[in-house]
Amino acid sequence: MTQTPTTPAYEQEDLKRDLSNRHVQMIAIGGAIGTGLFYGSSWAIRTAGPAILLVYVLAAIAIYFVMRALGEMAVEEPVSGSYVSYSNRYIHRFVGFLNGWNAFIFLLATSAADLNALGNYVHFWFPAIPIWVTAGTAVSIMFCVNIIGVKFYGEAEFWFALVKVAAIVALIIFGAGMIVFGIGNHGVPIGYHNLVANGGFFAKGVGGTFLAIVMVAFSFGGVENLGLAAGEAKDVRTTMPKAINATFWRLLIFYVGAIAVLLMVFPWTSLTTKGSPFVEVFTKIGIPAAAGIMNLVVIMAVLSAVNASVFTNSRTFYNLSLQKNAPAFLGVVNGRKVPFRAILMVFATMFAGVLLNYVMPEQAFELFSSVTVFALVCAWGSIVISHLRFRKIRIANGEADKLTYKMPFYPYSNYIALCFVAAVMACIAILPDMRMSLVVSAVWVAFVYGVYRFYIRNEATSTDATCESCDPKDLPA
Repeated sequence: MTQTPTTPAYEQEDLKRDLSNRHVQMIAIGGAIGTGLFYGSSWAIRTAGPAILLVYVLAAIAIYFVMRALGEMAVEEPVSGSYVSYSNRYIHRFVGFLNGWNAFIFLLATSAADLNALGNYVHFWFPAIPIWVTAGTAVSIMFCVNIIGVKFYGEAEFWFALVKVAAIVALIIFGAGMIVFGIGNHGVPIGYHNLVANGGFFAKGVGGTFLAIVMVAFSFGGVENLGLAAGEAKDVRTTMPKAINATFWRLLIFYVGAIAVLLMVFPWTSLTTKGSPFVEVFTKIGIPAAAGIMNLVVIMAVLSAVNASVFTNSRTFYNLSLQKNAPAFLGVVNGRKVPFRAILMVFATMFAGVLLNYVMPEQAFELFSSVTVFALVCAWGSIVISHLRFRKIRIANGEADKLTYKMPFYPYSNYIALCFVAAVMACIAILPDMRMSLVVSAVWVAFVYGVYRFYIRNEATSTDATCESCDPKDLPA
């Protein structure tokens, strides 16, 4: 395929394609259901009131377009680096460098957020166990799961996701029974009264509804990691489109459906921001056994998120090494075709997240979730912009008709997704509790740029020293 001179060939990887269709399908579901739904939804509901349902619907549309953009590129260029590789190819090497090393701060942030949430869930049964003990145990278990092989990771994620799906479907069905038939409520239907009571559907006004976009974005964080499975999927041209096509409906069913049931069963003004609202609902209505079951489910959700984080970040670091944007030792695989050194780096970074939980357990979730959202919107924005460049090249080369999985409504769908990204950034800037994440992120970007300039300067010097006849245009840009 003809490419423009500024577009390098994508990386030739040495990973084993051992993820089946059912693995990829459940990885997609698992990426969409995590702590954002089970834990962060309390904050979003308290901020927007019942109108949070509208925010979830609009966000689901935008994220679907992001995933379609990613899917079009992943089907044509199936590499484990996913959007990191695409931004390196289609935007600029620094953007790929930044996105790749954003994975480090993203991993540190999500580790702190997810593991802090996990510790709080365990406190439901064992309040005396420190958060850092729970976190350290979880990280160690997920390390073992991932080091065995990608198929073992796929199996673990399959069962994690299956448990989460079963629990949410059961919650929706049982909740619908309470709402319509009064099951569990002495035969008195609950109805939709709680959706319009306590100030109405837009109880917090347009402003409150808008600001809830931040936590909704955090809830959807992880869906983009499906693209990293493209490098190890058996039949990427079949499995990837199937998984992405179902993303929108899964987001609607699992998020909008579950939150709608929650809001109708329980007054939104009574929800607290600590703990899972799902566990709180079942406890309040007098079903302690169900509350315990749901608490186990949310623990499984966090373990799934940690498991996926080890997989996705290790593949990111591995691919980053192949781009020569990370140390070469991270690009080594073992006999089972597992990037074990990259996994070791992820393991060490996660333990840094455990340390943060030990030092500041109460503040960890709020602070690091805001940093995580910033890293997420950078990834989503890069995906959409990379796709614009990707499609432009193929149109220029007369190859657009050969694409097998086209982004719908191009380029307008790209612009809709970019508007969503801009809205999230605006909310972060407005919210006082999250504004500091912009400062931290700006410092981080400046630091990464300095490292990037130093890194490529040394690379250019090394190349020049070993090749006296090198053409200057072949040196790193």
